[in-house]
Amino acid sequence: MQVTVIGAGLAGCEAAWQLAQRGIAVTLHEMKPEKTTPAHHTADFAELCCSNSLRSDQIENAVGLLKEELRRLDSLILACADATRVEAGGALAVDRYGFSKLVTEKIRSHPNITVVPGEVTAIPEGNVIIASGPLTSDALAAAIAEKIGDGHTLNFFDAAAPLVTFESVDMDSAFFASRYDKGTADYINCPMTEEEYDAFWQALTTAEEASVHGFEDKNVFEGCMPVEVMASRAVCETRRRGKSPMPSSSCGATMRRAASITLSASRRICAFPSRSACFR
Repeated sequence: MQVTVIGAGLAGCEAAWQLAQRGIAVTLHEMKPEKTTPAHHTADFAELCCSNSLRSDQIENAVGLLKEELRRLDSLILACADATRVEAGGALAVDRYGFSKLVTEKIRSHPNITVVPGEVTAIPEGNVIIASGPLTSDALAAAIAEKIGDGHTLNFFDAAAPLVTFESVDMDSAFFASRYDKGTADYINCPMTEEEYDAFWQALTTAEEASVHGFEDKNVFEGCMPVEVMASRAVCETRRRGKSPMPSSSCGATMRRAASITLSASRRICAFPSRSACFR
């Protein structure tokens, strides 16, 4: 038996791995590095746009439970994620570049997987898994649309987290704590007075925004919203409801603050996770 897998993202690599582990010959097509999109940054497989892309690792919720099930089924993605994990409380956060590199090495070294670089423009015959994701090339997207009909399209919804250096954070006022009071203290919390919050909000909502690429549109995924979009939506809510003080703890002391921003730290670089800022 032979199976063709199109796309070496998370799903494509996992599919290829599971088949290969069962002795099935797999041909894995990946258009990188010969063809890329503005969202691609490396030639490695299974690229993530955010260290927190894999979300919760707590078995008390569906997302975490699914991960544990995948671990017990010899998931390549989960094994590589665990091997490149960085501290993030109850979330499964990873070193993005280390994670992608490890997945790539595992796939390329498997004796039952043959990697073929280059764009696939038509759906091949035989046993085929299409795992090209939302960044599918135009030619393959057209072939898929023709196959399934009814005007279905592929959409790219995600938000790359803004980055700041750890050294730029004033740790005399900021402090480490867990997220949602779960897990270990791996997130940097930046409490703000009402005046500081207003200045931050004003700077965020008036800052220059990155231009939208051809494969994107102005729609956003509600579960992973860009921080500037979240802020812009909160204008009327801020004015209508006002800001209630937020308690936050640091070194045993309790403070009352109008708002707080949470940063996830990795390699001395801090990122705004989705929904990290408290816009009231």
